[in-house]
Amino acid sequence: MSDFFRIDPRIMQLAEQAEQIAAQKFAEIDANAAYNGEKVLAAFIKNRVSEPCFYGSTGYGYGDIGRETLDKVYAQVLDAEDALVRHTFVSGTHALSVALFGVLRPGDKLLAVTGKPYDTLEEVIGISGTPGNGSLMDYGVEYGEVPLTGGGLPDLDAIAQAVPGAKVAYIQRSRGYSLRPAYTVEQIQEIVQTVRRVSPDTIVMVDNCYGEFVQRREPTSVGADLIIGSLIKNAGGSIAQTGGYIAGRKDLVELCSYRLTCVGMGKEVGCTLHQNKEMFLGLFFAPDVVANALKTAAFAAELFRLMGFDSYPALSETRGDIITAIRFGTPELLTAFCQGVQKGAPVDAFVTPEPWDMPGYTSQVIMAAGAFTMGASIELSADAPMREPYAVWMQGGITYASGRIGILLAAQEMLDRGLILK
Repeated sequence: MSDFFRIDPRIMQLAEQAEQIAAQKFAEIDANAAYNGEKVLAAFIKNRVSEPCFYGSTGYGYGDIGRETLDKVYAQVLDAEDALVRHTFVSGTHALSVALFGVLRPGDKLLAVTGKPYDTLEEVIGISGTPGNGSLMDYGVEYGEVPLTGGGLPDLDAIAQAVPGAKVAYIQRSRGYSLRPAYTVEQIQEIVQTVRRVSPDTIVMVDNCYGEFVQRREPTSVGADLIIGSLIKNAGGSIAQTGGYIAGRKDLVELCSYRLTCVGMGKEVGCTLHQNKEMFLGLFFAPDVVANALKTAAFAAELFRLMGFDSYPALSETRGDIITAIRFGTPELLTAFCQGVQKGAPVDAFVTPEPWDMPGYTSQVIMAAGAFTMGASIELSADAPMREPYAVWMQGGITYASGRIGILLAAQEMLDRGLILK
């Protein structure tokens, strides 16, 4: 029972059962967090992080020791040759866009080898939006896709046939607004090996958003040339206020830095405006924060399974990211879940989320996101396009206690509306 929130005893009984079933999974999550925490600590120590690294710079940002050290720490943690970590990346999509424009040239081919990319990249690529808006296709970049198998897995045979001649093989690790699985590092390794076998010069680029620290290795550990992510998701540990990263091969990171700033200056400029400390501290906390998000996800998956709903992934499946998709089947259930999650948020709990025309998305989106940092989906949030199969994509939970309450309040909202446990 809770002394502070009204939760029906039937929901509490199911919650206790879900936690008992999930106990072994929780132990595995904690073990991974301990390993990744040691990895981060070792990188801080080896790269001589010190208080001057936390000072910000202004103007051109020449000689910013914090910026330069943060890049080195990220590179070591992510098993990469180099990294570009900046608060001036406004989102994961922005960092991905910089990476794509950084390495692709007119006449090159971009091949998405894990099906259609996330909605917000459609206009970046040019497969939607207004012609002439400056997309990759406007600049003469050819685009192709390799569909997934019927089970939502990469089609390795089809990739091998399609990838020769492609400049970039693009992998989206997370599921986006689909019910296919998020890919593990081991599955990404299979894609990398397939590409290398038939087209060794093709650049393998991975959208790593939501995947950092979920496992003990990252895609760069198994041969990916570039990985990209957002600091208001896993890697920022809920402390970084904004930003993103690009990590991987040194020559490619340099090309990306030319796109972010300008050719010839690249990583040597860019003031940090007193953001360094938050980015260092966020990375330091990230393994444990990701563990809390994973526990929240595992708990939600099992709780709603006990209520009769399908979750993706199920508790027993190996995770590739922090997201749990729950199929509700009706707009009423979906809306009630999101509005219940909002009631458990530490910020803006009094707000009622409603579907709206969110920039970059083709369908109306409902989003529960009461966060200390706006849009930070490492904090408990739930969002979904208002379309079939009326599934919600839930992620985050910077503490397990708060994440658990948010999930329970979502269930309570559904019960209050007479939609469950009839």
